[in-house]
Amino acid sequence: MGEKDTKGEVKVKHKANKLKRLNDHESTDAGGDTIRNGKSVKREPEDEDFTAKKKGLKRKRIKDEPQEGSSQSTATPTSKKKSKDHGRGDESDGEAEKKKAKKRTKKAVKKEEGGDHPVSKKPKKTKDEVDEARQLKIKKKEDEEKSRWRWWEEEKYEDGVKWKFLEHKGPNFPPEYQPLPDNVHFYYAGKKVKLSLEAEEVAMFFAQMLDHEYTTKKAFRENFFNDWRKEMSESERLLIQDLDKCNFGEIHAMHKAKVEARKNFTKEEKLALKEANQKIVDEYGFCLLDKHKERIGNFKIEPPGLFRGRGEHPKMGMLKKRIQPEGVIINCSRESHVPLPPAGHRWKEVRHDNTVTWLASWTENIQGSIKYIMLNANSKLKGEKDWEKYEIARKLKTCVDSIRSQYMLDLKSREMRTRQRAVALYFIDKLALRAGNEKEEGESADTVGCCSLRVEHITLHKQLEGNDCVVEFDFLGKDSIRYYNKVPVISKVFKSLSLFLENKQPGDDLFDRLNVTKLNKHLCTLMPGLTAKVFRTYNASITLQQQLKELTNKSDNEPEKLLSYNRANRAVAILCNHQRAPPKTFDQSMANLQAKIDARKEQLSLAKTELKQAKKEAKTKGSSDAKLQTLVERKKSTVKRCEEMVLKMEVQATDREENKQIALGTSKLNYLDPRISVAWSKNMEVPIEKIYNKSLRDKFAWAIDMTEADFVF
Repeated sequence: MGEKDTKGEVKVKHKANKLKRLNDHESTDAGGDTIRNGKSVKREPEDEDFTAKKKGLKRKRIKDEPQEGSSQSTATPTSKKKSKDHGRGDESDGEAEKKKAKKRTKKAVKKEEGGDHPVSKKPKKTKDEVDEARQLKIKKKEDEEKSRWRWWEEEKYEDGVKWKFLEHKGPNFPPEYQPLPDNVHFYYAGKKVKLSLEAEEVAMFFAQMLDHEYTTKKAFRENFFNDWRKEMSESERLLIQDLDKCNFGEIHAMHKAKVEARKNFTKEEKLALKEANQKIVDEYGFCLLDKHKERIGNFKIEPPGLFRGRGEHPKMGMLKKRIQPEGVIINCSRESHVPLPPAGHRWKEVRHDNTVTWLASWTENIQGSIKYIMLNANSKLKGEKDWEKYEIARKLKTCVDSIRSQYMLDLKSREMRTRQRAVALYFIDKLALRAGNEKEEGESADTVGCCSLRVEHITLHKQLEGNDCVVEFDFLGKDSIRYYNKVPVISKVFKSLSLFLENKQPGDDLFDRLNVTKLNKHLCTLMPGLTAKVFRTYNASITLQQQLKELTNKSDNEPEKLLSYNRANRAVAILCNHQRAPPKTFDQSMANLQAKIDARKEQLSLAKTELKQAKKEAKTKGSSDAKLQTLVERKKSTVKRCEEMVLKMEVQATDREENKQIALGTSKLNYLDPRISVAWSKNMEVPIEKIYNKSLRDKFAWAIDMTEADFVF
């Protein structure tokens, strides 16, 4: 009997030690499930062993013998059986729903910290493998930096010269149209119709878009049908008179099947496709610029299709015709190998103009605008242009006060032209409005800028919402984004606007004596290189710098500093009217994030309980027990890590909510001097990778390299 008791005690101690070890390596999700080494093990809260475990007590799991040193009794076999039975198939619908919700939350916890993808089930890498991967990444980054062309350290060419040597392969043309297979048909009035190749290709463009709301719009359908009929043969035009009688169903089904098939490509097929695309990039995606290899941005000619446009564009649905080499102008060095056109074709022209930055150009048929093939955003030519843009904006800072004084004086002018120019400048400066461009009526969507505002776009209020002299703006800006704002203005501007509105109809120009050309000509007399657009860049950059100074504290942690940076960026985006529609998945995304936060909070709560228990045990047994002291330190680290993760995710949730209708990328890409962000990054000890992604770091390599922490815009 004594021998049996001894074996039982050994078994109890062994299990207690095992539980203790497990306790150090386990974490729990929102539903109380245990996650061990990335795998979830289900347990029910009714199990008393779980409760005891949660309190940090060592409990045995055999019979009902009391644990040594514990006054509480362990769960009986009966209670354990009940707990197991609880999870079987006889649960109610309500319990099933709870378990489903629990599983969903568990998945959220199992995702990698801050990531969107579940933790991989691949074998865990050894320490040596992790170190090797890290060293490889560092070496790759160093090699990339060594091979980077540091053009900003070289002397600039004389005015107007952009390059001295340029060689490239020309543009990559889209593949020719492939006819429909024999088992796919087009129907008109219920009868099969065999279309000519030209008409069939245009029919395919429409069929591909049947799932899109564009094909339900009257303007789109009318424009498409008119252009489609131009591509038809005479007999086809006589037959096909009504778009509503056309049936593109089989063509659409074939297109959807192809899309679905591409989604279901095998690993080998995807790899083959990737390799084929890479070959095209290797051949056409690079050029030699002054003996340096540079990446080309848009080396592919846009394929033919149906024009969509922004917003309710009057030309939506029109046919974008296939671009042929005979319509393309090539630009390269005289000493270079001129790119060969596709077999059986010739170029429209070959130029050797080193005062321009484009490699090829052509005119598209919808708007009659010229399209260009240019170098990538991180190239020398683009970088120099950006640098020059921001330097001009910095120069404006030195004379902006005198310019403002001048246009304030001009507000009193008796000459209508001068007075209109002064009011327009006031709006461009204070509201960062785009200058606007003159367009022929019906040529594009009805979008306007400051100089092209009409009477119908503003409403004057002597008093509104507690403010005097309020101007209410309501118009479509660039990309058909609505600009709506109520702005209190000085009395001189308000009186001038009242004068401009006299005896005018809603469709008349507000500034009928002014256009962008006249405005920019005047600005050039005030400062060389100054245009209305420079005001927008200047105001965006100066606003970012001021906001960063006001919002950021050096004592904040990294997530809080990044939140402050995004808030400063958001102030610029609001100033520049960079709006966006909230993402369709926004609510679900926020719900998922909140589920993660709740789960992390549960982990934090459990970690604090375990720390408290570990401290209690260490205090009871004294500081002589090194293992207990190590355990306490480990529990403290776990609590700190959980607190940091909860804070990071809560800041992320705040940031997402504030950004849901604001596009931060546009101003960061085009209007904010990158040197402001780099200097802030260095001052606040925030890695630049947290602010700029890889493409932006490449684009602004010149700024990252040359900017010191004391830079001021």
